Amino acid sequence: MNYHKYFSVDVINGPGTRCTLFVSGCEHRCEGCYNKATWHPNSGDKFTEKLQAQIISDLRDTRIKRRGLSLSGGDPLLPSNVDAILQLVKAVKKECPEKDIWLWTGYTLANLTAHQRQVLPFIDVLIDGKFEAEQADPMLMWRGSTNQVIYQIDNHGNSQKLTLD
Repeated sequence: MNYHKYFSVDVINGPGTRCTLFVSGCEHRCEGCYNKATWHPNSGDKFTEKLQAQIISDLRDTRIKRRGLSLSGGDPLLPSNVDAILQLVKAVKKECPEKDIWLWTGYTLANLTAHQRQVLPFIDVLIDGKFEAEQADPMLMWRGSTNQVIYQIDNHGNSQKLTLD
């Protein structure tokens, strides 16, 4: 898996202060996407164990308390990204169980493959659905268009819709 950017301190992509990783690769190619540079899976830099260790270190840093990790892109659940994302979220939950993990994907929860669903027990919030320019609303919390749904995910991978607006 490749990634485009990693922010060790971010207050935009989820609640509180967070670490945010923007992965490379997205097959949705949504019209109006704000992050087109992440579409090609080979763009950006290789995600390494060193960066994974840095993310965990940053989450543990007591000088700047982070609430959790945000995963965006590109698409973290692009099939070619799933194995690396699964390894990352498992490591974060093992090393920092008190931190929450938010994940944005253009796939819908109902249409995730069994492979993609393996990630669900290790994340806390899933924001699903493609960005739809005709349904865009800048007043929405944590999503860009009204078709996108925010789900709370439990440690068994079960989901419940959240309403934050």
